[in-house]
Amino acid sequence: MEIVKRVSEWKVEVIPVLISKKEELQEMGYQKATTEEVWNCLQKKVWKKESEKRLHQVVQDILHLSTNQFVSYITVEAYQDEDLMASIQALSNEKESD
Repeated sequence: MEIVKRVSEWKVEVIPVLISKKEELQEMGYQKATTEEVWNCLQKKVWKKESEKRLHQVVQDILHLSTNQFVSYITVEAYQDEDLMASIQALSNEKESD
């Protein structure tokens, strides 16, 4: 019988696979890719709900993460970070003018 766990519980076991995917993305030109970004991308794009999976299913999801999915994720994250920084700056400017 194969063990089924919530996806987040498999993270420690799949670190070597995450490293492999990170290295693949880096070879494709995304030098700043990290294992944490790969994991977060999978959580937001592939495992939108905290589903339960077998280890081989989680490994397969990691290996099948496409460059397009990853680029889409980091682009959205960058825009959200810029929007957040703009909001913080606007609030800081308001406080300074008070």
